[in-house]
Amino acid sequence: MSQSRFLNRQSLHLRPDPARVVVRPFKPATEPRDLNPTDKTRANHIVDRVLLLGADVAARQLTEVLENFEGRHKNLLEIFEARAAEMEEALVPHAVLNKTQRCLIGAYFLHEYSFEASALFNPSIVRHPDQSGAPEGGCRFILSLRAVGEGHISSLTFRSGSIGVDGSVTVDPTARLACVPKVERRTPGPNGDSVEVIFRPEDDLSERVIFPITDAQSNGIEDARFVEFADQGQINFYATYTAYSGRAIRSELLETKDFRSFRMTPLAGSAARNKGMALFPKKIDGRYAMIARQDNENLYLIYSDDLYTWEGGDPILKPEHPWEFVQIGSCGSPIELDDCWLLLTHGVGPVRKYSIGAVLLDKKDPSKVLARSHEPLVRPEPAEREGYVPNVVYTCGAMRSGDQIILPYAISDTFSNFATIKIDDLTKAILGE
Repeated sequence: MSQSRFLNRQSLHLRPDPARVVVRPFKPATEPRDLNPTDKTRANHIVDRVLLLGADVAARQLTEVLENFEGRHKNLLEIFEARAAEMEEALVPHAVLNKTQRCLIGAYFLHEYSFEASALFNPSIVRHPDQSGAPEGGCRFILSLRAVGEGHISSLTFRSGSIGVDGSVTVDPTARLACVPKVERRTPGPNGDSVEVIFRPEDDLSERVIFPITDAQSNGIEDARFVEFADQGQINFYATYTAYSGRAIRSELLETKDFRSFRMTPLAGSAARNKGMALFPKKIDGRYAMIARQDNENLYLIYSDDLYTWEGGDPILKPEHPWEFVQIGSCGSPIELDDCWLLLTHGVGPVRKYSIGAVLLDKKDPSKVLARSHEPLVRPEPAEREGYVPNVVYTCGAMRSGDQIILPYAISDTFSNFATIKIDDLTKAILGE
């Protein structure tokens, strides 16, 4: 199956930009909940030093900080005050702070983080919930990307763009600034906290960065697989992703209707202990369905009645061809075609080379495999082999637009590009016609 027969690679390289930064908590002491309030910690030493400053000196210092960083962030004074309030529990009793002192103290407990300094990869694409301004016969889309910065910490960021009727792809300009959302609510649960966050209405989509919030996510929100889910006339956008604590992984679910407010919930059950889960875009026989990989090697079909608990499952795909002998996994949610499901997979072969393959599943019973590609659909080209992790092409989700599949994919875990594929050409190739 020659790639050149039907794969149209575009030249829309989305590369990491180290100039894009967010402000994150700087913690010179332990977390407030772990701190004995009677201890004189580094945090208290910093506060004591600020309080010793005269009013004029403190005001001048705050002005210098604002002048130095104002053009790099929005609402800095608000951010400084919020951080000072967060630190209160970690401090021994002290004099009542005025506004200048609160803001200055907050600034000392923050730092800039270049969230995509190292990589911008593993994209996933869905239709934009707002189709105003879409090209005739085409559509608007939202692209999610895994951004990696210092310490290999992964966060979730977004882009928007348009698909023309001819399959041409354009990506909207990226905002220079970036921001993290406000945490609206934390709800304890048996498997960990569920967290609800919201961005301000004025924050551009490309400014929005979902950075790790819970302990289970502390080292990364990885490889979100977004899907537009339809149920009884209602549209929701879901994304399964891997939460990485630095010691353990687990699957979690992100939910949104508007890409402004989001809810993140840990998934339960034996099938949610690994990574790479991908949700079908609608229920199958009245139940939620997923493609998952519980054993680090094969792909399973699993069902759930409540979306949050996933047990068991039946293996439907095992490594079969040399380019996938090490393992196979999902490359995003199944895509509904006219008479079957299209599932994109990744295969790992010799020298840990990652390629993208394709599988056709029965429309009514997706446990039945109709056909699978004997050769990769996308494999690393000579110009796409170098990067943070060499010899890898990977995607977390494609979408259908008219008679084409729009496939965003990552190159060597470093940057991302797009390809388009005619559906008829693709299915004929998979079927060997």
